[in-house]
Amino acid sequence: MRTESGADLFIGTHRETLDRALEAIASRGYWSPYPEMPSPRAYGETAANDGESAFQALLNQPFALNQPGEDGVMIGAERSPFGFDLGVAYPKPERGALLHAAEAALPQWRDAGPLARAAVCLEILARLNAQSFLMAHAVMHTNGQAFMMAFQAGGPHAQDRGLEAVAYAYREQAAIPAEARWEKPQGSKNPPLVVDKTWHLVPRGVAVVIGCATFPTWNGYPGLFASLATGNPVIVKPHPGATLPLALTVKIAREVLADAGFDPNTVLLAVDDPDAPMATDLCLDPRVGVIDFTGSSAFGTWLEDHCRHAQVYAEKAGVNYIVIESTNDFKGLCRNLAFVLSLYAGQMCTTSQNIFIPRDGIQTEDGPKTYDEVCQGLATALDKFLGNTERAVEVLGGICNPATLERIEQARGLGRVVLDSRAVDHPTYPDATVRTPILVALDSTDRAVFEEERFGPIAFLIACDSGAAALDLAAETVAAKGAITGGVYTTNPDLEARAVELALRTGVNLAVNFTAGVYVNQSAAFSDFHATGANPAANAALSDSAFVAGRFRPVCIRRMGG
Repeated sequence: MRTESGADLFIGTHRETLDRALEAIASRGYWSPYPEMPSPRAYGETAANDGESAFQALLNQPFALNQPGEDGVMIGAERSPFGFDLGVAYPKPERGALLHAAEAALPQWRDAGPLARAAVCLEILARLNAQSFLMAHAVMHTNGQAFMMAFQAGGPHAQDRGLEAVAYAYREQAAIPAEARWEKPQGSKNPPLVVDKTWHLVPRGVAVVIGCATFPTWNGYPGLFASLATGNPVIVKPHPGATLPLALTVKIAREVLADAGFDPNTVLLAVDDPDAPMATDLCLDPRVGVIDFTGSSAFGTWLEDHCRHAQVYAEKAGVNYIVIESTNDFKGLCRNLAFVLSLYAGQMCTTSQNIFIPRDGIQTEDGPKTYDEVCQGLATALDKFLGNTERAVEVLGGICNPATLERIEQARGLGRVVLDSRAVDHPTYPDATVRTPILVALDSTDRAVFEEERFGPIAFLIACDSGAAALDLAAETVAAKGAITGGVYTTNPDLEARAVELALRTGVNLAVNFTAGVYVNQSAAFSDFHATGANPAANAALSDSAFVAGRFRPVCIRRMGG
């Protein structure tokens, strides 16, 4: 049995943060409880050194979790894109033992109630935040993000997304009363019919979170915390190449659960080998009630088609677009898109791939520019932005998958190369794999090329008959293949209205005339909904009410009153 003091302590500690988060998801303005800058004032004078030392201490060592069903150890398949093997040895799980342990933990966690569960989740997030420097190194050296991005996206921004999911989960559960008396009048001569009702919030079952290689925490935390907050025990199955960030998360979660008096097996880690993956068998088990997945369209669609016993939340591949029709700040446009295409070498689900441009050119504040001049403006902006090596490596990070290098090579043969990708020598990590974006000119007839997602630093500059034709083609692509983000540059109010209408029709979030310090591939928790669930790129949004409501069901117990 859990001790009330543990959960009650966390409720007292975190109730104000939960209330602020509830206000934030209602107002949709800027708010974050977790400092995004790696400042000693926010995290402590020794936090940076402590985090790096803690990361170094994990390398080439066993990673202990003391989970049930451990069968020896297996060496993780993690290699830093900056040029070295991590060599962390993770416990080899036995699938049946993990499912049995999670199922056994469910009743106690279910009966704790929404507030206690939310408070435990917030304590997990608070302890994760305190380890943000350690997490930054774990993220950096598994998926290749440069340190600042790894710190922010892997730490505070991911924690924001986790808290956002907890807030939605708590709000949806709190809307259902715990009990009520139902009285139906029977006229003046008969007493009313009385029924006393109690509602129990029942989780779907064991939840599985399938992590991705590029953003294991940012994409993994919404599902993890949404399921936990709604009473579902969670098995976390990381990508074999990015295990450490989620292993650290599970370790901290298990410690918090134990401190609160709950079964630590409410959260478990399932590490698998690339040559012997377990995700398929794990998700097919009927004890699994919720699945969260980020990755390829092929496996996401397979999960949706074959795991009908579970609620599946899948973010899959999409083909993001930009339409350039006109602008009153051409240099700002080019600078903005140079950053968009460069950040993390395009290895983001929100990065623009298809840039549609009228073949007759565009209007700018300096007069008309031809299609070729627009292409050259983008190429020049990229060259200038990435011309300084020290800055370039801190924006681009490292390539985390050899298949991305193959896609860059293939892109050279798909059209006219406007700007080629080049290798960048990292001044600190000589064996790092760093590449700049490639720009390839295409025609609107080359649909077979640009309608396929080509993940990585690859962008197509697509000549179209007009701005309106570009919008129509972008919308057709989204309807067929999906997109997480869309963008338009125009000074024409009618074309902007058309862009908005097509975005609504195809269910894609649209950025209009971004030229300053906000970018189409950014997504702010508590304000932006990441994806919409309204096109083939994803069947859910991170986060909204629909993302949490299907993870539990209210069950009513009715008793005759009198």
